[in-house]
Amino acid sequence: MDHDAVLAAFDRRMRRDARPDGPGARVERVGEVVRQTGSASDLNEDTAAGAIAEQIAYFTSLGREFEWKLYAHDRPAGLADLLSAAGFTPGPTEALMVAETGDAPAAPALPDGVRLLPVTDAAGVELLADVHERAFGTDRTGLRERLSAQLASAPETVVAVVALAGDTPVSAARMELPPGADFAGLWGGGTVREWRGRGLYRALVAHRARIAADRGYRTLHVDATDLSRPILERLGFRVLSTTTPFIYRPRAPDAYRPQAPDSTDSPGSLG
Repeated sequence: MDHDAVLAAFDRRMRRDARPDGPGARVERVGEVVRQTGSASDLNEDTAAGAIAEQIAYFTSLGREFEWKLYAHDRPAGLADLLSAAGFTPGPTEALMVAETGDAPAAPALPDGVRLLPVTDAAGVELLADVHERAFGTDRTGLRERLSAQLASAPETVVAVVALAGDTPVSAARMELPPGADFAGLWGGGTVREWRGRGLYRALVAHRARIAADRGYRTLHVDATDLSRPILERLGFRVLSTTTPFIYRPRAPDAYRPQAPDSTDSPGSLG
């Protein structure tokens, strides 16, 4: 894999040419900033501070907190310091990892009594959200709403799956398939505590990789925590960059609607 070429392709396809990531979402290009849930940064020392102030004013006028997703290779070099000085709070840094779909491993055998159920309707969405709430310990109301809307209006852009032990959901994950892109994104992998360490994480990665390859996507990408990174490296993923979420919250506590962050593939909550 040519690191620089893949990184340039990721920036171009998934950031500068980003498409809305769900029903009702909107992508706007304002100067050097791509505004949706992140930024593809072509800023420089002269334009960065003004662009940051513009985004703060825009989202504050909507009464919403927002995330500036900063990649390690974004410019200018001091962008993280500028964001912090403007009142953003950095979250945990994760590794942007990629793998060619053709290099993904074959799925390991599932534990006895476990089967994979594609999520295609409201009942499946409820099972997936139930896994996430038990695995991550957070309310997934926003995920329910987004995934239900996406399955209803653009089902070809998402793949979601739940692992069932009998009739009990024990692991779940999804994959975003942006139209016209070479990159498929792995998101939201979670396994309930009592089922971790049994190969479900690896099985769900391989399951999604095969689907991505069948649909013509060449590369998988995932934002990996420190816990998931070693597992993904053993599965053939390589670090392309790192990413840090910078969150801005308007000062007045009742002036914004908190947006629940999405969950990444993290074996701290996976098998």
